[in-house]
Amino acid sequence: MRLEGWHLIIIIVLALVLFAAPKLPSMARSIGQSMRIFKSEVREMKKDGSSEAKDSQDASDPVEGKVVGHPNVKANNNGETDVPPSNRV
Repeated sequence: MRLEGWHLIIIIVLALVLFAAPKLPSMARSIGQSMRIFKSEVREMKKDGSSEAKDSQDASDPVEGKVVGHPNVKANNNGETDVPPSNRV
């Protein structure tokens, strides 16, 4: 007699019922809790994504800027800079 796929499924289900019957309710409960947590996290990510999309549209406007106090610019005090001296030999 040749075992087919559905035969193996029946054997696995019977083994679970016989050997893991006391643990099945706690396993089902933990799976349910995991699914609830997963769904709530997905909802939060969707909510955060929609608010970030609105914020990113405001942030994409170009802004004019100036470089102030760049360390490579020589200071007015005797030609020194804020950059530490390099260790070149």
